[in-house]
Amino acid sequence: MALKIAVLAGGVGAARFLAGLVRVVDPANLTVIGNTGDDLEFYGLYISPDLDTVTYTLAGVAHPEQGWGRAGDSFRVQAELGRFGLPAWFKLGDLDLATHIYRSWRLRQGATLSQVTAEVAKAFGLEVRLLPVSDDPVRTRVRTAEGWVDFQDYFVRLGTEPEVLEVRFEGAQAARPGPGVLEAILGAEAVVLAPSNPIISLGPILAVPGVREALRSTRAKVAGISPIIGGRALKGPADRMLKSLGHEVSAAGVARLFADFLDVWVIDGADAGLSAEIEKLGVRPVVAEAVISDPERAAELARTVLGEVLV
Repeated sequence: MALKIAVLAGGVGAARFLAGLVRVVDPANLTVIGNTGDDLEFYGLYISPDLDTVTYTLAGVAHPEQGWGRAGDSFRVQAELGRFGLPAWFKLGDLDLATHIYRSWRLRQGATLSQVTAEVAKAFGLEVRLLPVSDDPVRTRVRTAEGWVDFQDYFVRLGTEPEVLEVRFEGAQAARPGPGVLEAILGAEAVVLAPSNPIISLGPILAVPGVREALRSTRAKVAGISPIIGGRALKGPADRMLKSLGHEVSAAGVARLFADFLDVWVIDGADAGLSAEIEKLGVRPVVAEAVISDPERAAELARTVLGEVLV
C-alpha cells in the first residue's frame, strides 16, 4: 500500500507490530515516532532503548526471545568492566555497545538525536523513517514507596517490583517535537498507536507539547491496539501500573486515556464484551486477534487496523 502512515511506538510490543506492518505497507511511506522517555546514560554512553528495539527488530537482528538487544550477542566487554567495579545491572552486549558508542560520539560532535537516529537506521538498512519524539531530553521517572527513581532503575534494576505511585516526564513541557514529528501526524492518511504500555511508552510521547494536539487535529483517523487483553498485560507491568495509578485495568480503561483523539480501538476477542463501554467514549471498537505471536500474525493485525481506518 502506498499510504503515508504514522505510528507512535514504544517497547517490544510496538516493535513486533511494526515487523508485521512493514509486510503490509511500503516501509518508505511509514514514519515511526519513538519514545525517548526510557533514554539513559550508562558507562558514559547515551542509550535509547526503545529506538534501538525498533531498529534491531525491523533490521531482523533483535534477540528473538527477549525482543530487545542483539541476537547472538556476547557480554565480554561488560564482564571485563566488572573488573573495575562498574555496575552490570543494565545489560549491554558487545554488538549493542557499538550502536551506543556511535550515538554518543555523534552527539558529542554536535549532531541531534534525530540526526543520529536516522544514521543508525540507515546503517541497519531500515527503509522506515524513525523519529525520536523530541531532540530535547524527556525522562520518565516513577515514584515508589522509597521515593522517586529513574525509569530504568525501576524497570531493570528493581525488576518493576515496587508499586508505582506516580509517574512524571521530566523535561517534557519544555521539549519541542522533533523535526518531522508533527508533520508526520498531520500529513498522514492513517495514524496508529502501536500496542505499548499506555503510561510509560506512549505517555512520554503524548507529553511533548503539540503531539496530542496534532492527534486531535489530523484529518487521518487515529487507531490504537489495546495492550491489555483480558484485564492483564501479556508482557511488562502495564496492568499493575494502571491499577496503582487509579485507572481501570481493561481495554476500555486504556481507551479512555486516549478518547480525546482516538477514532478506532482494536481489542482482542477476550474483551468483546467491552465494546459497548468503548462506544460510549465516542470510539469505535473493533474485535480482532490482538495477540502478536509472530510476524505473520502481526501482519494480519496490521491489515485489520488499516482496513478500519481507511474506510
